[in-house]
Amino acid sequence: MKFAIKSIAACALLSGTTLVWAQSGQTVKIAFIDPLSGPFANVGQNQLKSWQFVAEKLSGARNPAGVKFEVTGFDNKGSPQESLNSLKAAIDQGFRYVTQGNGSGAGMAIADAVAKHNARNPGKEVIYLNYAAVDPAMTNEKCDYWHFRLDADTSMKMEALTTFMKDQPKVSKVYLLNQNYSHGQQVAKYFKEGLARKRPDVKIVGEDLHPIGQVKDFSPYVAKIKQSGADAIVTGNWGADLTLFVKALNDAGLKLPMYTYYAQVTGTPKALAAGGEGEVYVIAFGHANHTGELGALTNEFKKKYNDDYYTFTTYNGINLVSAAMAKAKSVDPVKVAAAMEGLTVKSFAGEVQMRKSDHQLQQSLFVTKWQKVDAKNPYNVENTGYTFVPVKQMDPYVASTPTSCQMKRPA
Repeated sequence: MKFAIKSIAACALLSGTTLVWAQSGQTVKIAFIDPLSGPFANVGQNQLKSWQFVAEKLSGARNPAGVKFEVTGFDNKGSPQESLNSLKAAIDQGFRYVTQGNGSGAGMAIADAVAKHNARNPGKEVIYLNYAAVDPAMTNEKCDYWHFRLDADTSMKMEALTTFMKDQPKVSKVYLLNQNYSHGQQVAKYFKEGLARKRPDVKIVGEDLHPIGQVKDFSPYVAKIKQSGADAIVTGNWGADLTLFVKALNDAGLKLPMYTYYAQVTGTPKALAAGGEGEVYVIAFGHANHTGELGALTNEFKKKYNDDYYTFTTYNGINLVSAAMAKAKSVDPVKVAAAMEGLTVKSFAGEVQMRKSDHQLQQSLFVTKWQKVDAKNPYNVENTGYTFVPVKQMDPYVASTPTSCQMKRPA
């Protein structure tokens, strides 16, 4: 059965003007576990603010469960081991909901630890809301009942991106540059698979996997790209690793069409703007110029923090969890997890559904292009005078990929 946010809220009103579900008025605490120091601290700090901002804005009467959300940050320094330490600290402090996104290695460590904790501690179960760790394994062979992914996984994004790229006739020679961990490896893998099916004429003329968060000078990689004769670059890099790569491209004066996952993430837009206008694309679940409630939130975030709100999984996450709480009439993670399975809610881009078979959110994806701000697309990304403009929206079925998950549900 499908539940839209507004319809659940309407049902909750019943005979009066206040929400009457049993959980109404309760406080739900969410532990945010991601880098708040180190090379990716600027991204983590932005995303913590995003969770806290949306939690505040969508608390109380603005969500169908009538609950108050509070988000507290725990610094995992980007490390799987520190993630486990942070998770233990959060659970010891009474958190029953945790969220993480920056790094699938950390994500897998958290998912495994949450599953073990829940098996050993009935009555104290924890739900893991994954907002950005996109290794497909997490909803395939390593899927777990207590893990729910709000972002589209790497295979979904690449299915959409290669569908777009197959209609770009000038793309004939591609260079792959990615971080050497599960995400970067998967970007390369799924790009090759998608390309072979859709554009077998395109050649991969070079490929590099580099240590994550350790390269300070990408000029040697840029020199290799230039020498390869590539006419396009595909990269899943994010944070400092993409920002420094863009700076090296600027320094070398190398302007090639670049297809990315995370060019909109903190720090990279300023580096792009320093190189002027260029052909840079992003595949993502949203873009910088949404209107309606999300557009209003984006503008308010900018006014409050002089920073960009781009992690829209926070918006979908709060809406999805609160809809599940309204459906379950409880904030108990056991009841909420069961209610989230198969749940459909309205988002800023049509309906999204938490697929029951693997807990992978099914949602629309956008290809956006970097260009100067104009009247139709006015959002000024990182105050650069540039923005990301949607050039193609793909319905959920276009990017949806099958799952091998054999979900084991608690008795």
